[in-house]
Amino acid sequence: MLIAPAVITTNSPSASSIITTSVAARWNLIVLLAYRRVGEARSVLRLQSVTSTQDVARPLPIGSLVVAEHQTAGRGRRDRRWESPAGTALLVSFVLDPNPLLSLAAGVAAAEACGSGVRLKWPNDLLLRGAKLGGILVEATPTKAICGIGINLTWSPPGAAMLNEDRDGLLEKLSVALRRWSSARPEAVLARWRELSDTLGRQVRVELPGRVIEGTAEAIGPDGELIVDGVAVRVGSVIHL
Repeated sequence: MLIAPAVITTNSPSASSIITTSVAARWNLIVLLAYRRVGEARSVLRLQSVTSTQDVARPLPIGSLVVAEHQTAGRGRRDRRWESPAGTALLVSFVLDPNPLLSLAAGVAAAEACGSGVRLKWPNDLLLRGAKLGGILVEATPTKAICGIGINLTWSPPGAAMLNEDRDGLLEKLSVALRRWSSARPEAVLARWRELSDTLGRQVRVELPGRVIEGTAEAIGPDGELIVDGVAVRVGSVIHL
């Protein structure tokens, strides 16, 4: 059974909407069509400015989607800042069923949605021609997971990449791909991630609390861990050497 999503535009001071009626209507329609295609959305919340889409999505039910024009306190892994001028990036959080491989599945989905040439850096970066295009942040509880995805579209910081693609179309493709890969078999997710990886086979440095590991990124393990010279790495920042 298809549950039609409630598309909400808010004009509250913390998330004011200044989008014209015609653009807002088109945006809502794109989101609605994307979620009708996957068939399980409950609510779509489109905001102008938020601290982070993760903050807004956290209390929402599974099947919800939060997308914003701008984040005042966007962040990635390990509380790193994610900054971009308003309207220049796809900034979205999906509320999904918990999945131990969701970060890798979301990477696969985002890479496929972005198109050929986009590769994956363990554990959660999107690369285009070796430069960072976007990132993924997953926050999980026993009952649900919040998957935040940010992709540079028309602006990027120095040294980073941008996609120069229409945001509405990218959101639709991403929604469909994420629904597919977040429910795929673990072995299928791992196999596709290996195909898209820009990390495997490279010399890497992994920065861990209190120590650093350098070696060859040999494999990805069954739980998504990176194997570096026989050592399983489950957390940490990876630098391609």
